[in-house]
Amino acid sequence: MIEAVNLTKRFGDIVAVDHINAAIHDGSVFGLIGTNGAGKSTFLRMAAGVLKADEGTITVDGVGVYENEEAKRRFFYISDEQYFFANANPGDMMRYYRIVYPRFDEKRFHDLMKNFDLDESRKINTFSKGMKKQVSVICGICSGTDYLFCDETFDGLDPVMRQAVKSIFANDIEERGLTPIIASHSLRELEDICDHVGLLHKGGILLNKDLDEMKMNLHKVQCVLASEMTAADLQGLDVVRSESRGRLLTLTVRGDSESVEAAIRAANPVFYETIPLSLEEIFISETEVAGYDIRKFIV
Repeated sequence: MIEAVNLTKRFGDIVAVDHINAAIHDGSVFGLIGTNGAGKSTFLRMAAGVLKADEGTITVDGVGVYENEEAKRRFFYISDEQYFFANANPGDMMRYYRIVYPRFDEKRFHDLMKNFDLDESRKINTFSKGMKKQVSVICGICSGTDYLFCDETFDGLDPVMRQAVKSIFANDIEERGLTPIIASHSLRELEDICDHVGLLHKGGILLNKDLDEMKMNLHKVQCVLASEMTAADLQGLDVVRSESRGRLLTLTVRGDSESVEAAIRAANPVFYETIPLSLEEIFISETEVAGYDIRKFIV
């Protein structure tokens, strides 16, 4: 488990991370969402031991990571801007990481490089941004670590490569319990892979929730009521959002699904259906309750 307690980092007068408390449990896929400057990269750099916290602590399996070589063998950090040795090729980086990470899977590295159509002998500084990201992901997956820290990992990858990387992540999550922590500014990018999401804004966490729990407690209902009825006539519903387009009423409702449907049916609507909420819709609803409009600072 990765745990942050009152984690704080300042750069001069700027508070990049502001007293964050979070627990990331093993086997989950944690999405760290926020705009540029929200503190995502700073959080990951502290989790990776690159930066030292000004206040609070961050631990991996109960062990502090800053200047702790053994702790750093437990995770692989894929930064937003990858670093490779000067004039190195992917084979050189593989040989280096094989020394750093005892469980590095060399055979899998060669197989993935071939599958991704990447030349192991070509100098990495001649690769495109997307190709460099692919090399970083392959090295991270093959490192055999329990945790993978990903900072905007999907940025720069084409749609086919994004799906391929997500499939690899999903396989390792299922097969060996990999725990990826993925920072992104895009809700849509993480919707089909994350099961737990933290929303960062101005260095602090607005929300830190399990997606399944949120989905079970929030429902989107579209209905057409009898001509003389309005949304105010619906009884027993905790309505978070309400929108009308002609006679079509779209509601975001909090509660368990059986109670919600029972309340809708009791109104004898002309028509109704429940529709799955997107991750963006869930966060819009949750942040509006907290007094924020997520649409102002997230995409």
